[in-house]
Amino acid sequence: MRENKKVCVIGIWHLGSVYSACLADLGYQVVGVDRDPSKVEDLNHGVPPIFEPGLKELSAKNLTSGRLSYTTDLNLGLKGAKYILVTLDTSVDDNDEVDLSPVFNTVIEVARNLENDSIIIVSSQVPVGTCDQMRALIKQANPSLDFDIAYSPENLRLGQAIDCFQKPDRVVIGADSSTTLDRVEAFFSVISAPKLRMNLKSAEMTKHAINVFLATTISFANEIANLCDELGADAVKVAEALKSESRIGGKLPLLPGLAFAGGTLARDLKVLKKLGESSGCETPLINGVLAVNKRQNRLVLRKLQKVYGSVGNLTVGILGLTYKPGTSTLRRSAAIEIIKELAANGAKVRAYDPKADTEELRQHQGFELCRDPYILAKGADALVIVTDWPEFRNLDFDLIKSLMKKPILIDAKNMLYDKGLAGKGFIYLGVGVNQRVEG
Repeated sequence: MRENKKVCVIGIWHLGSVYSACLADLGYQVVGVDRDPSKVEDLNHGVPPIFEPGLKELSAKNLTSGRLSYTTDLNLGLKGAKYILVTLDTSVDDNDEVDLSPVFNTVIEVARNLENDSIIIVSSQVPVGTCDQMRALIKQANPSLDFDIAYSPENLRLGQAIDCFQKPDRVVIGADSSTTLDRVEAFFSVISAPKLRMNLKSAEMTKHAINVFLATTISFANEIANLCDELGADAVKVAEALKSESRIGGKLPLLPGLAFAGGTLARDLKVLKKLGESSGCETPLINGVLAVNKRQNRLVLRKLQKVYGSVGNLTVGILGLTYKPGTSTLRRSAAIEIIKELAANGAKVRAYDPKADTEELRQHQGFELCRDPYILAKGADALVIVTDWPEFRNLDFDLIKSLMKKPILIDAKNMLYDKGLAGKGFIYLGVGVNQRVEG
């Protein structure tokens, strides 16, 4: 039973925009709070800060119903709200180190305006022990305040976020009080999924453990693929065999490709590495996963060097710039890293993406942006698929081949593995699988 229908969601980018729209759609009165006035104005006009399939429509529906609104006024957002969700997207630097200062600054501000008997539910990705630090900061700022704090790790995936929120495998709830656990479980009762209850630090560790496990699986698949490249084995077939093994299963990310990107997985690896160092606990597996991942994106350069010897003066076309399909963000995208490396080695780089955010594009240099894949292909010495947008499967490859200087296709996602491009005269270089027929 929902004891209070007003919810305040603090921090509106991908996580906060999805949470606010979905909770409103589930019947809560939601006020989203963000410091950026232009972002808030766009949100109140139904324009989310990032592309996510279905989000614009879901936001518009609940704005129209009156269940959803956005403001820059934190006090207004907190007034009458017994549940406050912290959904700030935790920033990381170029070394994937976490910057928690925005989170801590926000909770200090929240402490001054929070009502008694409120519960703060943190869903931002934070290191183990952060919720205890947040509690201490709030008590210091407002000693007489009666409140509690819980942690419920987000389970969203870009491009599938709404479905992930509405139909999760389970909802993890962490708190150090049984009363708080009961109240947070009641809050999430609008979602039909099992609720797993645990203490705060266990919930924080759960998010780390999930991401590190996925990162380990990706690095394992990539290392096997790199060996397959050298030995003439087919990594895609190997992955199919692994997925058919009942002790492994079909849902793990075992298909070989590029390094994991976006900052999320690397952030948790770095967090656990740092926690291990501070506690005197060695983390050799985590260190190895980071090392494998760091060198994986160099495979594009390595493959081009195997064909040409040097990439100097080559024209290379990059298909896909975003972090993954189904989103518009370039934040921590593998494509940007690959472009920088190619350009630094003397290549002329072009790029095309169907959804890349124009504002983010302005922040990046070193490549020519093309308006379609065929302009990208004209006179190119090689094309590289970096983001596996589904529409790339339906390109006119006969036309593309006729436009290229040399028909070399590096498929860093193996998405065209079954398209028979070698039979069309391409030199098809996947990850862990090569199909070479000169045309």
